[in-house]
Amino acid sequence: MGQDRARRRRRENALMRLHRYRHPRAGQLLMDNPFEPRKPRAPKAGRLLALDAWIDSTLYDAGFKAGEMWEAITIFFRRFRVSGWRRWIVELFSEAATMGAGGAVVMLALAMPAFEETTSDWRNQGDFAVTFLDRYGNEIGQRGIIQRDSVPVDEFPEHVVKAVLATEDRRFFEHWGIDFFGLARAMSENVRANSVVQGGSTITQQLAKNLFLTNERTFERKIKEAFLSVWLEMNLTKKEILQLYLDRAYMGGGTFGITAAADFYFGKQIKDLTLAEAAMLAGLFKAPAKYAPHINLPAARARANEVLTNMVQGGFMTEGQVLSARLHPAGIVDRGDRKSPDYFLDWAFEEAKRVAAKSGIHTMVARTTFDANLQAAAEESLEFHLRQYGKEYGVTEGAIVLMETNGAVRAIVGGRDYGASQFNRATRALRQAGSSFKPYVYATAMENGFTPDSVVSDGPITWNGWTPKNYGRGYAGRVTLTTALVKSINTVPVRLAKEKLGIGPIVEKTKAMGVESPLNAHKTMVLGTSGMTVMDQATGYSVFADGGYAGMRHGITQLVTHGGNVVWDHSRDAPQPVRVLTEEALASMNSILVQVPEIGTARRAALPGIRSAGKTGTTQAYRDAWYVGFTGNYVAAVWMGNDDFTSTRNMTGGSLPAMTWQRLMAYAHQNIELKPIPGIEKPFLDETAVANAKADGDTKAEEASAAEAERPPVLSAATTRVLREIAELFRKSPVLDAPPEPETLSAL
Repeated sequence: MGQDRARRRRRENALMRLHRYRHPRAGQLLMDNPFEPRKPRAPKAGRLLALDAWIDSTLYDAGFKAGEMWEAITIFFRRFRVSGWRRWIVELFSEAATMGAGGAVVMLALAMPAFEETTSDWRNQGDFAVTFLDRYGNEIGQRGIIQRDSVPVDEFPEHVVKAVLATEDRRFFEHWGIDFFGLARAMSENVRANSVVQGGSTITQQLAKNLFLTNERTFERKIKEAFLSVWLEMNLTKKEILQLYLDRAYMGGGTFGITAAADFYFGKQIKDLTLAEAAMLAGLFKAPAKYAPHINLPAARARANEVLTNMVQGGFMTEGQVLSARLHPAGIVDRGDRKSPDYFLDWAFEEAKRVAAKSGIHTMVARTTFDANLQAAAEESLEFHLRQYGKEYGVTEGAIVLMETNGAVRAIVGGRDYGASQFNRATRALRQAGSSFKPYVYATAMENGFTPDSVVSDGPITWNGWTPKNYGRGYAGRVTLTTALVKSINTVPVRLAKEKLGIGPIVEKTKAMGVESPLNAHKTMVLGTSGMTVMDQATGYSVFADGGYAGMRHGITQLVTHGGNVVWDHSRDAPQPVRVLTEEALASMNSILVQVPEIGTARRAALPGIRSAGKTGTTQAYRDAWYVGFTGNYVAAVWMGNDDFTSTRNMTGGSLPAMTWQRLMAYAHQNIELKPIPGIEKPFLDETAVANAKADGDTKAEEASAAEAERPPVLSAATTRVLREIAELFRKSPVLDAPPEPETLSAL
């Protein structure tokens, strides 16, 4: 019994030592043999083995279950599978859904830039009302709108609203911002007439352009206009849209809004307009400069007759109702031969608001730096050359800014026709500067120890994969900075920026010289790839003309209340100018720039008998052409190109822009005391030295000189010299005795 009991106890102890484990691959349960000796096993390795087994088995089970689920889903959807003709319908709707989803994403991407325009306070028309005077005290126009001057649409005569709708948007109360039926009708009428006789833009689209956009003819602007039109329809009532349109549209003569136009042209309130007068005003929305009655009354009356026809065709009135207006067309108040400098006024109005913002005064008189004679000369010079050579060079637009060397802006030409486009190309358009940017690079170099005689290699250079080329595709070897800038060599400023200066200091110096345009701070910037305004170019070059000082530009000299209190005075309240170029750097730069119109790329800009300086600029594919130049008296910047950014026909800055600059500046320097350019001893041109320099030039320089000789100057050098000698004789002649009094003569 005792042996059996002991044997049973040993068996139980052996069974207690049994343990089970799972095979990591097959999952089979195994049992250790209790009668075999146990091998030593590392505890950590066992735990890792168990974790690996759990991960593998879990992934295996998950994959198996996923496969089963996918098979079940596939079997379920097989019930909906169609064949035959039904399959084509299903596939069509499926592709439409896919394309619709993609189109929605694209539409959203296109809409985002447009909706960003609505973040500004676009409803606020501002309560500034400013009357502007020129430099001599003559009134030149007004800007701003007082809210009480806006008459509600409900108080408009019915025939005024009908005349506007019949001409601008007959289906205004039926569409949602974009009238596809009206667009199709306009296209068919234009095809039938073989010209543009009708526009497809709705009143809402025109309001979107006036509130948020510019008149630039780009595809991007049209996309934004479409989205903003729908946005306006969703956020405003039709009455509100019509009210804003009638209050803010340009109506010619420097007037904005139909209420102001009624007073300007007819001396009446909007409530008192006749049908003939309403038709004439409605005809101004299309082309206010072309149909302005104070400029071309016959054209305005012919346009008003078209408006009356539109009213009959649109079902707004019958022929009998408009007959009297046809027979008795509207007359206007005689305003004389007044031409409003609208581009200047738009810029000056922003300046006046900025200056007067802290004063709390909103109704004032602004004395400006504007000169009507110089403005007329600038407009004439631009229009003359565009008419004469515009088709030949494939150029349609231009802009000019003229200022005195003390920073007083005398004239602004923002385009050829303010009535056709109120977009100010002189102050708002960013155009690539081309080689006209190089003086900023060289000025930075002069500030860093270089001189006009410093020698730099004109050879091939590569900067992070960019290899700029010279205009003639050749290289001149080692050249001085004077030669490099006068001949507009590209590799030299690039080498200066890469090896000596860096981009940062050039950007800082350009900003310090008064350039407010955003610069891209890219290595290609040194060759003028950044967009700059014409105003900024004139401002930057004025530093060279005004002794190295910046911060001088201004268009307002005084802001005065109607009671005579001076709110702001430029000489008293404007910040003091800051020196940004040393006298040595300034003299070095001007010693080079005066050679550009004498023996360089701008010979067509040379003034007869007067020393001038400047730089040409031409961008890639001949899209933009510049000439920015100065004398001791004036600075002027000229840009020419196309609004749609198309290329011109090989127009360079040394051609039309230089010629336009020369014609304007020759007029501006008549009968004034000539001042020398800072760093240049005399304001008069040394014709002998120039002739010798031209004789040493290359063949291209001689051809340019010959082309210049074909254009007769305003005054020849010989005539100028003779007149100067006569003036000197008058100065040296003795003073004559005063003539006897009349009583003495009678006694004789």
